Amino acid sequence: MEILGIDIGGSGIKGSPVNVETGELAAERYRVDTPAPSTPEAVAEAVLELVQHFNWQGPIGCTFPAIVKNGVAYSAANVDKSWIGTDAHRLLQHHTNCPVLVINDADAAGIAEMQFGAGRHFNGLVIMLTFGTGIGSALFINGQLVPNTELGHVQIRGKDAEHRASARIREEKELSWKRWARLVNEYLQHIEFLFSPDLFIIGGGVSKRYDKFFPFLDVKAEIVPAQFRNEAGIVGAAYAARDLI
Repeated sequence: MEILGIDIGGSGIKGSPVNVETGELAAERYRVDTPAPSTPEAVAEAVLELVQHFNWQGPIGCTFPAIVKNGVAYSAANVDKSWIGTDAHRLLQHHTNCPVLVINDADAAGIAEMQFGAGRHFNGLVIMLTFGTGIGSALFINGQLVPNTELGHVQIRGKDAEHRASARIREEKELSWKRWARLVNEYLQHIEFLFSPDLFIIGGGVSKRYDKFFPFLDVKAEIVPAQFRNEAGIVGAAYAARDLI
């Protein structure tokens, strides 16, 4: 069974049909640049380009970098602020003429990891954190998602955590892996104090370099790198949209 998964990001929109029984992409991933400005209408047209590329006529699971409730965007991370209050589900369904489910991007990545990746069959409390431009989060209790957690905005020393410990900060400040790991560790220890997770899954582009900073992390919970990287949102969104069939 295949569902088209689409991952909307601040710089790119990418997608592929996904075999939702195995978590594998059923075709080569296709990517377009996120329009500038990234208004709802412009992004919807870009999503339509992906749908037409695959000649798709079925259900679609689509991530969005925002708090999403019943398909409506209540925030707008790295996209145009005009998205706030937009019924993304209705907009994308209208443009694509396909049934669409819209889900928070970090939640989708977490679903991919829990179903097919690093968190597969893991019970207890699992927190996935994606380190990129910001810090995304997905929280699961015995495999059940608690949506829209936004733990990247937890305050550390008077700042949002993502303004101290995201991958963007490491690059902008040209921090060594060890120095950046200290900031990440402070954040992880704070999250551990608040939630006492059994497992941390670390995602985002830095996860493929986990050997550079994992040795400097000191938390009680087990900590593992994500297995899905650039494909996590695509796979998780497609899996989440199974009920549209």
